[in-house]
This record gives sequence, structure tokens and C-alpha cells, in this order.
Amino acid sequence: MKRWWRSPRSAPPCSTPSRTPRTSASKSPEGDRAIERTTAVVIGAGHAGLAASHFLCGRSIDHVVLERGEVANSWRRERWDSLRLLTPNWLSRLPGHEYAGSDPDDYMTMGEVVEFVERYATVTRAPVQTGTNVTSVRRTDDGYHVTTSRGEISCRTVVIASGACNQPSVPQFADAVPASVRQVTPFDYRGPGQLPDGGVLVVGASATGVQLAAELRRSGRPVTLSVGEHVRLPRLYRGRDVLWWMDASGVWDQRHDEVEDLTRARRLPSPQLVGTPERSTLDLNALTAMGVELVGRWAAVRDGCALFSGGLRNVFSLADLKMRRLLDTFDAWAAGRDADVDPPERFAPTQVPEKSRWQLDLRSGEIRTIIWATGYRPDYRWLHVPVIDPKGHLRHEGGTVDSPGLYALGLPVLRRRRSTFIHGIEDDAHEVITHLTQHLAAKS
Repeated sequence: MKRWWRSPRSAPPCSTPSRTPRTSASKSPEGDRAIERTTAVVIGAGHAGLAASHFLCGRSIDHVVLERGEVANSWRRERWDSLRLLTPNWLSRLPGHEYAGSDPDDYMTMGEVVEFVERYATVTRAPVQTGTNVTSVRRTDDGYHVTTSRGEISCRTVVIASGACNQPSVPQFADAVPASVRQVTPFDYRGPGQLPDGGVLVVGASATGVQLAAELRRSGRPVTLSVGEHVRLPRLYRGRDVLWWMDASGVWDQRHDEVEDLTRARRLPSPQLVGTPERSTLDLNALTAMGVELVGRWAAVRDGCALFSGGLRNVFSLADLKMRRLLDTFDAWAAGRDADVDPPERFAPTQVPEKSRWQLDLRSGEIRTIIWATGYRPDYRWLHVPVIDPKGHLRHEGGTVDSPGLYALGLPVLRRRRSTFIHGIEDDAHEVITHLTQHLAAKS
């Protein structure tokens, strides 16, 4: 088997005793099951939960990692077949575990991501319990009581690493779409072959939306893309991957307490990027050249018709302006440095369609499928602690949730701008587990 990772070195794997939480003789309120006791419970065995386990092991804190499915479950079950990471291989790293293959500028397939994360769980000997669904977390006098599909656990601290993309976010007016039109989310979509013949309306122009629109158009289908706020980026800038610039220039280093509008930063859509071997740019101009029709943001459904907002020119201009400002930041950083980069460059503005439809009759048969690439939201229905804001998001300060001993990892801009990406978890996990350790020390 091809080996393209470098194994963890910075902390020892969990010792055998810590892989199984200590079990007491106490009983659950129903009196029929023993309650396991451990110091920390980590919810989720994706890259964030495993990074938390890595640092808990390094501090000899007994813990268990609970996973509803398998390790890297979201990558296995909730991604379409052709998806690749947006980040190049050289940025694929976890604490002590990094890419060491022969193609650092390529982008991992979903199978490779699963293998990368699964290997990490194996070599760190993380104490993962798979097939364990968390159904309730409640506060107690000395910590938390966790109820799962396999039993109950009493613990002093909890790390929520279940992610921010547990459920697709679909607008309420989707209920008014005629029944003759099939509706699909990225959780359901696997490839063009599973969809009915005919036109597809893709809603949302962030990374997911533009990638699916391009794939469906290449399959020969008529595609309409509904465009709202988006982040435009070139795949390559001055001969380097644009994410190399984000890393080298320090843009990703900005901390959460330095961001002017943190709430907005955490809600920003993912950039219009695609990870392909040819490292091509996939923006709205590229989609227009492929024959994708662009319309405005979908605002409502009335009498079986989709109604789109106007103002595409303004939406495009704002995205172009923000891209130019970011490229200016890169140029300012590179000025005077001995960086191996090409001369500065600029890109053509986003092309505004000569005519853009304001409505589309969904009963006409022109559109057979709608794909809602309108983002995701977390699912905290099992969290019975008053730490959720009115929009369903955790109230936290850099991963320290508004309840003693409760923490979060793997959320956008958790502690830095790079928190969104796999390589951003190391610093976040280190600092969050440091705070957790201090909390335990203060309570002992």
C-alpha cells in the first residue's frame, strides 16, 4: 500500500489503561445499567476530535472519543463521489501527522481523506467508541452526564467536536416547490447519474455550488445557478496556490479576538475553489463559459414559480472588490521579500449576463432537479445545556463554551481564520485542551 503520511511524533499514543474509561459500580437512574466514569468525553471522531484526543493523551487525561458512525464518518457518508479537498496535500496535517507523499500540490480525494484520518486514529491509539450515538448531555454538580446509545457516562469535561455541518440548511420556501421537481442536498448527492434527466437548478454559489454546477454541466445537463453572496478566489496567484498565499502572508494567523466582525467571519461562505490536478480556477466566469446560466439569489416561490432577486451586478462587484483587496494584501507582503513568485496579476471582473431571468416556472418541466447548496448548520438537539444562541450556534469564546468544563473544536474561525481547515486544528486543539487542563487543576 502506498504510504503518503508521516506518523505522529510530538506526543505518545494513549496508553492502554486510558483507552477504556474507568467504570464505577453506580447505576443509572433506571437502575439497570452501570455508569462509566471518565475525566473527559470527546464527541466526534473526525479530525477535530482525534486532535483533542492527541493532546489529552499527551497530558495523561483519561478520556473516550464517541463516534455515531465510523472514524471520519462525515467524509465517508456525507460527501459526493468526485469531491476533493480545497487545500493542497502539503497543507494536510494533524498534530504530528502530515502528508509525506510525492505530489504535495495535488488535492486529496475523499477516500484519501478517510485513509489519512483513519490512519491517524490508529497510530495514536485514540480511545474511540464507534457506533455510539450521543443522545443527551446534561450538566451535573461536578461535570456532565452523557447518555449514549450504548450506555451512560459521567465525566468532568466534554469536548464537542461534532462539527458545524451536521445538517444541510434549506430555506423554508422549499416546501412550496412543486412535487414534480426533485429536491436534493449535498448530503444526498453522489453524482449526475442519480438525477432525473433534464435541467438542474443549483442554489448557492460557494465552493459546493460551483463544483456541482460544473460537474452537472459537463455531464451534458442544462444548469442554472442561483447566486448570492460569495467569495471569489483564483486557484493560482503569481504561480502559487492561493492558499499558499493565505498561509505564507499570515492572513490565516489572525486570531478570533482580532477579527472586527467575528459573527460575520464565522458565517462567511466557503471560497469558490476546486481541488483538481490541473489546478484550474472555477469562478462564475468559468461557469458562464461552460454554458451555465446565472440568476440572482432565490427569494421566494409564488404560484409554482421561483422568484430571483435582482442586483447581480452589485453582488459580482462586491466579490471582485474583496478579491482585489486580498490580492493587494498578498502583494504588499511579498514586496521586498525574496519569494519565489511571479509578478503581480489581476483578473477580469465577473461577467454580468446581458439578461438575467427574474423568475422560473418550476411547473414547466425545464427544471427537473433542485440542488440546495445553501450551506449547513450544526445539530445540537442532544445538548441540554443552555449554551445555544437563537440561531442554533454554540456560544463560545475561542472554543471555551459558556458552561464550565464544556469546550468546542472544529468550528469556523474558532480561534484563528485557519480553524475552518484541517491543518488549522492543531493550534486550536492545543490551546483548548490547555484550558481544559487548567480547569481540571482548578477543580481538584
